[in-house]
Amino acid sequence: MKKNILITGAGSGIGLDTAWALAARGHQVIATTFDEPQAASLRAQAASRGVALRVFKLDITSAADRQQIEALELDVLINNAGVGESGSLAEVDMDRVRQVFEVNLFATLALTQVALRGMIARRRGTVLFVSSIAGRVPMPFLMPYAMTKFALSAAGAGLRAELRQLRCNVHVALIEPGAIHTGFNQAMTERKYTWMGPHSYFAGQAERMKAEEARTFAFLEAKSTRSIVAQMVKAAEAGKPRLRYVAPWIQGFGVRLARIFGV
Repeated sequence: MKKNILITGAGSGIGLDTAWALAARGHQVIATTFDEPQAASLRAQAASRGVALRVFKLDITSAADRQQIEALELDVLINNAGVGESGSLAEVDMDRVRQVFEVNLFATLALTQVALRGMIARRRGTVLFVSSIAGRVPMPFLMPYAMTKFALSAAGAGLRAELRQLRCNVHVALIEPGAIHTGFNQAMTERKYTWMGPHSYFAGQAERMKAEEARTFAFLEAKSTRSIVAQMVKAAEAGKPRLRYVAPWIQGFGVRLARIFGV
C-alpha cells in the first residue's frame, strides 16, 4: 500500500536519504526542510534524479509553518528534524539547552499534535519520532542533546499508550539511530569548543577530549545511512509498527549491555 508520508529535516543526512528511499518505493513523499535555500536545493536534486518529491520549507519551531500540514491527509509523519548541542551540564548556558529542547522536543510535539488531528479523525496513521540511542544511556558532554532524546523517547512511548486507549488505529514508534557518519556528530561535539574558553572547568582537557572524540567517531560511526534508512522504511510501511527500531544493530546491542551493567 502506497502512503502519503511527510518527513521533516529532509534537507540532508538521514532525512534526505530516507526521502529518496521512500520515493523509490512508490510512496508520495513530502520532503520538508528548515529553510527555503535547502528546499530549492532539494527541488533541484529531485528534478535531476527524476524523482517526484513535494518539497517545501517547514521550520518546525514556526507555528505558521506547522499549520501548513493541517490540510494534508498524512498516512505517516516522520519527525526527523533536530539540532545538536554539547558541553558539560556544569557550565553550559541554559539558553543553549532551552533551544535544543525547543526544537527536538517542544516543536516536534507541537507538529505532531497538528498531524494527529487529521489522523485521529480519519482513524488511521503512523507517527515516527527519530530519537537516538543517546536517549538511552548518559553520555558525558553530550547531555544537552541526549536529554532531549531521553525526553522524546519517553514522550513517544507514552503517546503510543494513550492512542491505544482511543482505539483509533493511529500508531507511534521510535527510530533510534546510533552513530552514523553524516557530519552531525562532529558538528555537535565541536560546538562546545566555541564557548568553553580558558575559564571552563575542562579547558585543560580540551585537546585530549577532541582527540578522544575523533578516535571514537572513527571507530564507531557507520559509514552509510543504509541500515537506519531501512528501519525508517520498515516502520513507515508497517501496519502495526513495533515501539523501537534501532540501527546499526551492534550499537543498539552495546547500549543494552551498558544499561544492564550500569555503565
